[in-house]
Amino acid sequence: MTVISKDISKAIEILNNEDIVAIPTETVYGLAGNIYSEKAIRKIFQVKQRPLFNPLIVHIHSIEKIDEIVSELPEQAKRLAEAFWPGALTLVLKKNPNIPDLITAGKDTVAVRIPNHPETLSLLQKLSFPLAAPSANPFGSISPTNSTHVANYFSNTISMVLEGGACKNGIESTIIGFENNEAVLYRLGSISIEEIENVIGLLKVKNKQEIAPNAPGMLARHYAPKTRTYLVKNAEKFIKNYSNKKIGVLRCSNGTSSLNCMHLEELSKKMDLKEAASNLYAALHRLDNLNLDMIVAELFPNTGLGKSINDRLERATRNE
Repeated sequence: MTVISKDISKAIEILNNEDIVAIPTETVYGLAGNIYSEKAIRKIFQVKQRPLFNPLIVHIHSIEKIDEIVSELPEQAKRLAEAFWPGALTLVLKKNPNIPDLITAGKDTVAVRIPNHPETLSLLQKLSFPLAAPSANPFGSISPTNSTHVANYFSNTISMVLEGGACKNGIESTIIGFENNEAVLYRLGSISIEEIENVIGLLKVKNKQEIAPNAPGMLARHYAPKTRTYLVKNAEKFIKNYSNKKIGVLRCSNGTSSLNCMHLEELSKKMDLKEAASNLYAALHRLDNLNLDMIVAELFPNTGLGKSINDRLERATRNE
């Protein structure tokens, strides 16, 4: 049975024994193990049912540890690290030979970030090794933003969730790589494209890749509820065709219109996209637990973090 606890010493003991622990970050909870332990890393893939071709993100506690992980740090990467670390930015860089191929799916690059969460930073500082930590959910399912989400997913397969409260940002890190000396966006996330471009200029976007993805979160189907989910421009208009169905609606704000649905999730009545992103996965978890016939999500403004939210919703839906 999974224990939810704030006992960092217990988490350290488990990790030192080559087992895995769920950890909080400012984005989502992660399923963490020693990057140098094949036993721990294989358990992450096994517990998540994650394909081995999908690389993991390495978590470190300070920029001083970066030389242990990567062989080179391009100038643009340095500027991004200075601007956003600790924080919700993952950089894909040329790896050092000591980084196991199991972490990187056999690639010569490794994804790395410094999370901005006090409990996990404290944990990393007390360990003698970095942690690999994909999101703590079964592969393809809704990401977890509180400890209960994790425990519900893995009640019989992991021994501990390190309690860190609700995740502040609520969606995964933005992932940036470098190809031919050009910065490339691999995954939209908690830091908007506009914020990245303010630091290093225009980005190339390459955020969908089904075969041998360069980074996590690039597969077309991901972050998905069990309940059939649709993404539409106008929820009110769409659900009129399904008056006999049990419907849950997810949108930024209810505005002035009324909706004939069983349950409504408003992510931000103020139309604050940062607040909406923070609430996204928790709202999807609630809707998915209501035994609905369908979830109808309404497109968000396609600017700033609205692009990241729409990206997650597009990957969660099965429009036909």
